[in-house]
Amino acid sequence: MADIKDAASFPPDEKIEVINDTRGASIDPVAEKKLLRKCDLYVLPPLFVLFLLAFLDRTNIGNAKIQGLTEELDMHGSDYNIALFIFFVPYILFEVPSNLVLKKLAPSTWLSLIMVLWGIATIGMGLVNNFKGLVAMRVLIGFFEAGLFPGCVYLISMYYKRYELQWRLTLFFAASIIAGAFGGLLAFAIAKMDGIRGYGGWRWIFIIEGLVTVVFGLVSKFWVPDWPETAKFLKEDERALLIARLSHDSGDAVMNRFDKAAARRVFRDPKIYLGTLAYFGIVNTGYAGSFFIPTIVKELGYTSSAAQIRSIPIFVVATVVTFCTAWASDRVRHRYWFCIAGLIVASAGYILLLAQNNLSSGVKYFALFLIVPGGYITQPITLAWMSNLVSGHYKRSVSSAMQVGLGNIGGIVASNVFLASESPKYPTGYGVSLGMLWICGGACTALYVLAKSENRKRARGERDHRLEDPDADNLGDDHPHFKLAT
Repeated sequence: MADIKDAASFPPDEKIEVINDTRGASIDPVAEKKLLRKCDLYVLPPLFVLFLLAFLDRTNIGNAKIQGLTEELDMHGSDYNIALFIFFVPYILFEVPSNLVLKKLAPSTWLSLIMVLWGIATIGMGLVNNFKGLVAMRVLIGFFEAGLFPGCVYLISMYYKRYELQWRLTLFFAASIIAGAFGGLLAFAIAKMDGIRGYGGWRWIFIIEGLVTVVFGLVSKFWVPDWPETAKFLKEDERALLIARLSHDSGDAVMNRFDKAAARRVFRDPKIYLGTLAYFGIVNTGYAGSFFIPTIVKELGYTSSAAQIRSIPIFVVATVVTFCTAWASDRVRHRYWFCIAGLIVASAGYILLLAQNNLSSGVKYFALFLIVPGGYITQPITLAWMSNLVSGHYKRSVSSAMQVGLGNIGGIVASNVFLASESPKYPTGYGVSLGMLWICGGACTALYVLAKSENRKRARGERDHRLEDPDADNLGDDHPHFKLAT
């Protein structure tokens, strides 16, 4: 814990360094603060809305389920679980390729295109007549959504310094938490359209939310910012200031070309695999909450409508807790112990539900207020930590896509461990989810130990030999002067 106290003497929101631009001129801290606020205004809101709609469209199947989806499509046994996990197959496979395409195209073009396409697929979910059609639409949504989340994380990371990033990524990530609350409220309202034009309420959930996504996808072409070098909302002096402050933050740790040497540095980096394993462990709780909380709450004895409404406070609390934690993590410039704190809170909730035989429904409901906020404390921090640990355009592009893509295998686990045959106690679901939390904990601990050890070696000059390598100008975070975040 000592390193938290040491870092706390440099709160990022209170001490902005006076740095030099590329011409050696002093940068005005007031101008820097003004630029930061402008980036917050132009970068975060559109990406927040895109992710909000993406998360609604991938998880609204949980709300549709308790409104009659499975009955009308004659789904039995593991059919619902199959419909959930099939989304993740293309989602995992196409995240890295999508981020490489994003690097070549304007983000406004690529992100708006895939958004329109997954919106159309979401509408299709409301029009299918059988289980096979539902699965086909879920595959398409997974394919088109694959590029959104890692692309947004990558884009945000290119606008902010390392210890400004956690708060901004959490603001972005909060879209998924709010979608959990808003999705229940929206589904409750839309389900009242049951019977209009002969469509069940569950169909209207997909159709209405898909239409909204298509509209925002068209608008986002003119709303989503591009890379800092070409962003239209920046004046030339602001662009120069932004690039100068980011260069100061990363120092010489750049990776602006992706050749064989760079590829070796990326794909042999244990930090990326540990960060991916950490995300794999924690993402299960996020998806399990979105997919199954409406069902779990309903099985506590509430009607479908009441279950939708009672899901909302869980996600509201999670939103508040996540924002507070993100602010604190950036303020003290530390990640590890905040990850562990979230895991402990969520673990307490799972332990309560595993021992639920002697618990009232009120205590079981309270356990969800531990699981969801605890999970959402840790999940965005693992993303910010990875972005803090790597440096360079290409390495951030590949690492964010690998972390989210491979890490989302945890979503496949979440889709298959809450078994209908074990309802309403779900011992497998809760037990596996608890175990996966501590897979995350183990990976975070290994990452923390590795970063501390590597920083000591760099401080002793044991990595200075890299400056003699042929690719010394393209080392990324392997540069000996780059300090790894803990």
